[in-house]
Amino acid sequence: MHIIPAIDLIDGKCVRLTEGDYTQKKVYNEDPLEVAREFEAHGITRLHLVDLDGAKAQHIVNHKVLKRIATHTNLLIDFGGGLKSDEDVRIAFDSGARQVTGGTVAVKNPELFLGWLERYGPERIILGSDVRDGKVAVSGWQEQSELELFAFLEDFLQKGIQYSICTDISKDGRLEGTALSLYKDILGRFPALKLIASGGVTSVEEVTALREAGCYGAIIGKAIYEGHIRLQELEKFL
Repeated sequence: MHIIPAIDLIDGKCVRLTEGDYTQKKVYNEDPLEVAREFEAHGITRLHLVDLDGAKAQHIVNHKVLKRIATHTNLLIDFGGGLKSDEDVRIAFDSGARQVTGGTVAVKNPELFLGWLERYGPERIILGSDVRDGKVAVSGWQEQSELELFAFLEDFLQKGIQYSICTDISKDGRLEGTALSLYKDILGRFPALKLIASGGVTSVEEVTALREAGCYGAIIGKAIYEGHIRLQELEKFL
């Protein structure tokens, strides 16, 4: 299973929110590159980089930070937040992203999203399937759609998606545990899906449980920044 630390960006700084609430923001480092380099120094090879400004603005904002990290590290970066146009995706890839994640666009403009899938290939496009109360949430988690998570996943799997990042929003940033049972249910129904768990991961034991459940990757954010999981402890998974 891939260990994927997260860096969330607001005003070019490394921050974390709680349950996607922009009013519950904590700045952990003024320099995201410094954070990324520390991850890399511990053997981490992947990074989940989220443009929270972009998610709010509905277009890419922090592409210069992406380019700086991509230029000065060897991390494989998946980038998301505010990708709503062909130009946004072009900028993300030109700035060094290895993969991009689209969630809101997959709900609101599926034809555009499927165009990216066809143009760039399923290995470079990740479906964002963020969920609250069983329904897919969009627009930086500020809006709730009427789409049921399992129907949403099934539809896009049939259309060629291979990867999905799934966040149970109620778990995100709370350090109260991850949605293990949800991920087991998803993988039980869609075993071919490369499922990346995100939100609420609090301990190394939970990372082990996600690996045993068959998750392709685990995104870890606040648990690292708050010291609940030390980077040295993650080295055994690499």
